[in-house]
Amino acid sequence: MISMSEPAPERNYSKPPGIRLLEYIKKSPLSYKTHQAIVLIVTFLAYASYHAARKTTSVVKSTLDPESSDVSLKFFPWRMTYLSEPAEGRRLSRILGDGWAPFNGSDGTALLGEVDLAFLAVYAIGMYFSGHLGDRTNLRIFLTIGMVGAGVFTSLFGIGYWANIHTFYYFLGVQMLAGLFQSTGWPSVVAVVGNWFGKKKRGLIMGIWNAHTSVGNITGSLVASALLKYGWGWSFVVPGLIIATVGVVVFLFLPVSPDSVGAEEDELDSPKKCGAAGVTEPLLEPEVKVKESAVGFLEAWKIPGVAPFALCLFFSKLVAYTFLYWLPFYISHTAIDGKYLSSEASGNLSTLFDVGGVLGGILAGHISDRLDARAITAASFMYCAIPALFFYRSYGHVSMAVNIALMFITGMFVNGPYALITTAVSADLGTHSSLRGNSRALATVTAIIDGTGSVGAAIGPLLTGYISAKSWSGVFTMLMGAALIAGLLLTRLVVAEVAAKIEESRSRSASRSQPTVIDV
Repeated sequence: MISMSEPAPERNYSKPPGIRLLEYIKKSPLSYKTHQAIVLIVTFLAYASYHAARKTTSVVKSTLDPESSDVSLKFFPWRMTYLSEPAEGRRLSRILGDGWAPFNGSDGTALLGEVDLAFLAVYAIGMYFSGHLGDRTNLRIFLTIGMVGAGVFTSLFGIGYWANIHTFYYFLGVQMLAGLFQSTGWPSVVAVVGNWFGKKKRGLIMGIWNAHTSVGNITGSLVASALLKYGWGWSFVVPGLIIATVGVVVFLFLPVSPDSVGAEEDELDSPKKCGAAGVTEPLLEPEVKVKESAVGFLEAWKIPGVAPFALCLFFSKLVAYTFLYWLPFYISHTAIDGKYLSSEASGNLSTLFDVGGVLGGILAGHISDRLDARAITAASFMYCAIPALFFYRSYGHVSMAVNIALMFITGMFVNGPYALITTAVSADLGTHSSLRGNSRALATVTAIIDGTGSVGAAIGPLLTGYISAKSWSGVFTMLMGAALIAGLLLTRLVVAEVAAKIEESRSRSASRSQPTVIDV
């Protein structure tokens, strides 16, 4: 029996240590909206750090492989052959741009493409398993392990600089393990955000939240570019330390779901508020007693819309990740207004593609919310990306101003549908009505969609490594073809959405024209 002087026993929720500390300082439980704010901030920082660590390879490429083009001779007049130089000369060559064996040979570009393929192939395969595990484990712990592991192996790639490692298989193996740990990120953060936010304004909220991808790319580019002068190893080690540090923040502060922290779900935008206006497909339905079990892989594929959006993302990420991994390299080997930029300047300039991507993600989310048409929005952006790619390749060299403008526009149209599909669309499908309120499908569905997209992300940079050795115009032709196919894959869904809009318009017109009968 409990005495009046003793506090009533509380349910033992698995609250993160940081949440407990905040509640101790505040001396009261955190509100539902405060939890939502913490979720958005922590997951934003988490995935931004994933992309910052992932971006470094593209910035360092032209330093590792300056021999891939005769143009590089104009930037590195002190070129020396690494194997024939004494130790003192080798140290000098690291600063003056001799490249890094084995990537500074005639096949350097192809080797870099293979390293990208290794990372992204393991990332894509790991994504499917990560989604499966994410729906069955504590996402906070799972995400922390993934981030710390990704930080360790990203740093190990850079340690090859000081350890004087020139074995290709070392870099290949480290990147494969980095890709495995990186695959834990996306299914986990989308599942957590999906647990806290309902469908109302999900496209806009996730469009803004998805800016973490571009912010991470920009941060990774700026950090890696700034550190190149001290040795390319720092361009990997520092981002690796950043993602590991943010992983600790995730462990301390990330509330996985309202149930896990005992948050009161009395807000209008709560995903469990079934009667809330505008929420037609709640994430969770507490009124319906459903014994939840994690959704199987094949069952998730059968959810309407998963397959076409997954295949669309295959080609969409092929385009986006080709830019992610090769844009700084392309800029450094392209004369802009008759001048070539250094590796550092190219890395900094490439961030404008991601700035355009931030706007594109927000616009795609907002437009899809207003139209209530995800497929129409995604397909329209992919079709617009085709002329944007053509004009950037054809006229990006005219002047710096033209290059910046066209790069920004290209980033907006390329990253818009990529951001929409990987966020709002994945969350919508992971909470589809066919699941009957089962909340344990978000990570699996997200992993299927983004994992399929990541296969395309692996293929694009690999093909670019081979095609660019012959012609960059061929690379852009490949990208335009991929954008076209991505749009066409959504044709069936687009037709269905258009038909639904027409039917809705007819119903409204009929209701307005219906005469009012007054009983006397």
